[in-house]
Amino acid sequence: MTIGIIAAMAEELELLLKDLTIEEKKEKANMTFHKGKLYGKNVVGVVCGIGKVNSAICTQILASEYRVDKIINVGVAGGIGKEIYPGDIVVAENLVQHDMDTTAFGDKVGQIPRLDTFDFKCDKEMVSIAKSACEKIPELNSFTGRIASGDQFIANIEKIRWLDQEFGAISCEMEGASIAQVCYLNSIPFVVIRSISDNANNGAHMDYENFVPIAVKNSTKIIKQMLEMM
Repeated sequence: MTIGIIAAMAEELELLLKDLTIEEKKEKANMTFHKGKLYGKNVVGVVCGIGKVNSAICTQILASEYRVDKIINVGVAGGIGKEIYPGDIVVAENLVQHDMDTTAFGDKVGQIPRLDTFDFKCDKEMVSIAKSACEKIPELNSFTGRIASGDQFIANIEKIRWLDQEFGAISCEMEGASIAQVCYLNSIPFVVIRSISDNANNGAHMDYENFVPIAVKNSTKIIKQMLEMM
């Protein structure tokens, strides 16, 4: 079994790459794919870059060229649920693309035209493993629910409330749902895990420079626990 691990930014993957015994490193589509052993498992780790196009290209390369069996996406996100605070973890149960809008043709906001699903559901077993991994780290608070993705950095409180009301999302970011769509089309089990940096819905915020090391440390702990259980 080979597991693909995707992060949008280099700092989100750097600790995992330090633990990865690299067997092969290749540049594809301006991304570096690190293939090797991580905590005893076959892994391909990659930084995809920010946004839905970058993450979709990356995921398809993992599917087509590396034939990965499962995909884990980790990174930072904004909170939406009022009970979620900086440092908390969100494990996605499903994801939607909030910036897809063909309502002029009678579709719901978020519906990708002519696709047979509205949301993209994470693999139930992988969600269960991710939740169990979080529970093994007592200092972490974790939540499961819907993540909304789009090519927008959301800082407006009205937009945050709209994402809550329209989609019932508990978190928002810029890559997860496109990774999910590619996994759906390729029948690859996947899960998306996010560390929360701020939440305009409850006014909670952590300085980004202080937050990133915490998020990376937490994500690394979770991935290690997950790989040991998979």
